[in-house]
Amino acid sequence: MNQWQPTLKLRRYLTQLVSTCIVKPLQFIRRWCIQPIQSWFYRHSLWSIVSLFLAGISLSILLAACSLRNVNYTGNASAASQANVTLTFVSYSVTSAAYEQIIPKFIEQWKKEHNQNIIFNQSYDASASQTLAAVIEGKEADVVHLSLPLDINKLVEAGFIQPGWEKEAPNNAIVTKSVDAIAIREGNPKNIKTWADLAKDGVKIVTANPKTSGAARWSFLNLWGSVINTGGNDNQAIDFISKVYNNAPVLPKTARNASELFFKDGQGDVLLNYEKEMILSTKNGEKVPYILPDINISIDNPVAVVDKNVDKHGTRSVAEAFIKFLYTPDSQREFAKLGFRPVNLAIAKETEANFPQIKTIFKAEDLGGWDEIQAKFFDEGTIFDKIRAKKST
Repeated sequence: MNQWQPTLKLRRYLTQLVSTCIVKPLQFIRRWCIQPIQSWFYRHSLWSIVSLFLAGISLSILLAACSLRNVNYTGNASAASQANVTLTFVSYSVTSAAYEQIIPKFIEQWKKEHNQNIIFNQSYDASASQTLAAVIEGKEADVVHLSLPLDINKLVEAGFIQPGWEKEAPNNAIVTKSVDAIAIREGNPKNIKTWADLAKDGVKIVTANPKTSGAARWSFLNLWGSVINTGGNDNQAIDFISKVYNNAPVLPKTARNASELFFKDGQGDVLLNYEKEMILSTKNGEKVPYILPDINISIDNPVAVVDKNVDKHGTRSVAEAFIKFLYTPDSQREFAKLGFRPVNLAIAKETEANFPQIKTIFKAEDLGGWDEIQAKFFDEGTIFDKIRAKKST
């Protein structure tokens, strides 16, 4: 629907209202009341006054009748020029800096186009935690931008999002991308060059917990893929990853928590995290030498409208417009400035010098897709839990 259509309808209605309730009654009164009375009582000054009095009563009755219609339409007019709208937005921790730039631009554009203010309620935390606490059990999110398609699928299973959400936005609803990086200390004292070096004795690793952090799940899959994509089998991959996690004394909740431990608190020899976290730390004035391993997974981050909530709140049109806005060149540039690899092809070309090419890129689908990944690695009692159990014994 054309965004100006409610306004045009309102104008046409008001024009018709004025014509019906004011202009035509006045014409009627003049023709059938005032003129005959003035003609008949032309020579009687008293009756001239009476005629005006009668005309006034007639006009009052007509306007009173019209006013009833006016009261009934007030509600429709208010609906056409809606009050402020509140949109609840939930995302994973490392996106917050980008949305500090993007959300005000969307608010400005919506205000300009619709003459309506948007108030954003925002929440940023570990992706898995957001799925459970901020959507299923807590905040009634209208839009989610999460680390993993798996987390969106959980919302589908819970009845919050309709199946087929991937087709409701461009690029299969993937709005940002990244790869994994290994941050090292100045001078690379541990001589870290590949994923395999993380299993060496004496290397202290900082990485988040795959049970709560989407970034950490991507890192886990990278460790697994580094073995499988070089001819190894599942047992060899489990042995390798067990050694890596033996070198990780703590597993913080989020990727942002892990970055703070490494950069601000000085913990660990290496940090496993998104490439974008390294770029952002550099922009914040920190010296961040890091390695992009030749074998790397494409970290694809999805966005979706939470159907159950937008229909309840009446915010679907705003939510869908916001998602559409995230794919615009302006938004994709903001994501790129803060280290995300843009999905907009024109902006990807424009910023390609900032993002080194990776020799071997694989996807979650190459490991069987997210349902199989969850069942094999992250469900209770599966591979990750068994690896952690070995560490505690």
